[in-house]
Amino acid sequence: MKDVFLVGVGQVPVREHWKLSLRELGARAAIAAMTDAGVDRVDAVVVGNMLGSRLGHQDNLGSVIADAAGLLPCEAWRVEAACASGGLAVRAAAMAISSGGHDTVMAVGLEKMTDAGSAEVTAALAAACDHEYEAAQGFTFPGIAGLVMRRYLHEVGCGPEAFAPFVLAAHEHGRRNTCALYRKGMTLAEWQESPKIASPLRLLDCAPVCDGAAAVILCSERVVRSSQKALRVAASTVACDTIDLASRKDLLTLGGAVDSATRAYRIAGVKSKQISLFEAHDAFSPLAVLSLEACGFARRGEGIRLGASGAIRRDGSIPLGTFGGLKARGHPVGASGTYQVVEAALQLRGEAGENQIVGAKYALTQSIGGYGATVVTHILEV
Repeated sequence: MKDVFLVGVGQVPVREHWKLSLRELGARAAIAAMTDAGVDRVDAVVVGNMLGSRLGHQDNLGSVIADAAGLLPCEAWRVEAACASGGLAVRAAAMAISSGGHDTVMAVGLEKMTDAGSAEVTAALAAACDHEYEAAQGFTFPGIAGLVMRRYLHEVGCGPEAFAPFVLAAHEHGRRNTCALYRKGMTLAEWQESPKIASPLRLLDCAPVCDGAAAVILCSERVVRSSQKALRVAASTVACDTIDLASRKDLLTLGGAVDSATRAYRIAGVKSKQISLFEAHDAFSPLAVLSLEACGFARRGEGIRLGASGAIRRDGSIPLGTFGGLKARGHPVGASGTYQVVEAALQLRGEAGENQIVGAKYALTQSIGGYGATVVTHILEV
């Protein structure tokens, strides 16, 4: 298998993009990535998207984005794994290169959510959980997150306020990110005053609905140029778990995340203690905690302590969501996994501005589809 390198990144600020279409968002991110990489052609384009069919009434997004970015007649196609679609696009691009099929591949993650009403968006997102056993019975993802959060509090023996530091840290990091949806800090009082939407889960425990697109360009060692700020994709893995929570042996263990991260560490030849920063899938604050435990940064039931200790902050031992994560940067679902890789790359290239992690060498990103059903993990290294 050939080595894979990341040589270009591009992103559109996460916003409510009323005046930009799905294709315009994707094209802007794609062109920005090509400019950054110093290329004008790629061999293939992989588009990660979840809701284009349901909310945008548009399939065949590979052709749509390749055309909009001026890349026809290159190979182009779409991948989908719910909220992990953007991460899966990067994984597919890496596989295309490591297998020897292509030398240069672009991965684009994109989503446009705000044109639809909240009921329509909620129903569309619920398609990522088990329709027969969960969605058809009235479950939503906030409802599932609330149940998991309640169980965690019961087993660990702490109060809901223990999750607040994860929200506050995300907003502190997002405050310094010009591409973030929320660029203001948050106080504990603001978190406490936000309404409960699936007790004990509060509104401010949840990532927001928004629009965005991000892109990365990967290539083989054969075509890397000295002028490019190349980073090695040290590992790219995917693992799955049951789509419904009731079928899992342990409600508080993200089995797919454990398996995906364990394989990524083995392939990259590193351990969790060597990771400089972690871009986690913090769609809900309990998911951030479970992800930290799954990736070996804390034992089961002890991840919650990383918030109170300050370990997840920019100057902590395991900086989490260094550009605000899904919570503050925003969660345009099909694009979030690609944004994570862009942000990790900026850290390793020393281009993270006020959010820079000094001396960062290894960055871990983990994108989750459903509530742990599909988990995509990447490790980038300088």
